[in-house]
Amino acid sequence: MESLSHQHYPDATLYVIGTPIGNAGDISLRALHILEITDAVACEDTRVTKNLLGLYGLDKELISAHQHNEREAAEKLIARLQRGERIALVSDAGTPAISDPGAKIVDSVRNAGFNVIPVPGPSAAITALSAGGLIDESFLFIGFLPAKTAQRQTVLRKLKDSPATLVIYEAPHRIRDTVRTLADIFEPSRTVVIARELTKLFEEIHRCPLSEAIPWLEENRNRQKGEFVLLVQGAPSREDDESQARHILSVLLDELPAGTAAGLTAKITGIRKNRLYDMALELKKTD
Repeated sequence: MESLSHQHYPDATLYVIGTPIGNAGDISLRALHILEITDAVACEDTRVTKNLLGLYGLDKELISAHQHNEREAAEKLIARLQRGERIALVSDAGTPAISDPGAKIVDSVRNAGFNVIPVPGPSAAITALSAGGLIDESFLFIGFLPAKTAQRQTVLRKLKDSPATLVIYEAPHRIRDTVRTLADIFEPSRTVVIARELTKLFEEIHRCPLSEAIPWLEENRNRQKGEFVLLVQGAPSREDDESQARHILSVLLDELPAGTAAGLTAKITGIRKNRLYDMALELKKTD
C-alpha cells in the first residue's frame, strides 16, 4: 500500500473527488489532503461545498459547476489548468458524474489534453449494494428514472428481463409512484431493497417482495422521506421460474383445483395462467 507521504500530486490536473453522502466522517485522508493543496474547487453548489470544507477547517476558492453551466465551467477550468493549477471537482454529495454533474467537465478537460485523477469516495449506489444482500452476479446502474409515468413504464418494461440487479435513484416526492410502477411491471415476488438516507441519522434499509413494498412505505409516512436508492432483484432464469412455479403448484394442488392453483401461482410468479394451468394438469397426471 502506498503511503500518503510517497504519493505524487501533479499540477495542471483535475482531481475528481468523492465526498460524503451524509456522514462527514466518510471523507478519505487522501481527499482531504488534495482539497488542502488544490488552487480551487469546482462544485455543484458553492454554499454546500463551503459548509463541507468548513467542517474540515478548509477555505478554498469555489467555482460554480452545475448541470446548467458545465460546458462554460469547463472552459474556465481548462484556462486555469493551462496555468498549471490543481483543480478539485466535487458534487454536493457522493462521486461527481454519477447522476450528478461532472461528466461533461471531465470530457472537456480530457479532450483539452489535461490529466484527470479520480479520488475514490462515497457512492450511494455502491453503499446500497454492499448492504442489500442481493446475490445477482452483476448490477445495472439506472440512476433516476424519467419523471413522467408513461416514459418511466417504457424504460422499466425494457429492463424487466435483465438478470442484473437494477440500481435506481429516486426522490421522496416520487418514491411511491416509482415503487408502484415497479410492482405493476415486475413479478410481485421479486425482491426489492429500499435504502433511504444512507449514512445519515435516519438511515433505513428494508428488503421485501415488491408486492409488500407499497404497504411498507405507506405504513409510516417517515419511510417516504429522504433520498432513496432502490435495488431490484434481477430477473430469474426461465429454469428458475419453472422450478419455482412447479413447487408452488405442487403445494397448492394438495388443497385446490387446478384452475385456482394456477391463478394463484400466476399472481405469485408473473407466469401466464394458461401455461401454469397446463403445468398443473401435468403435475396431477403424474401424481
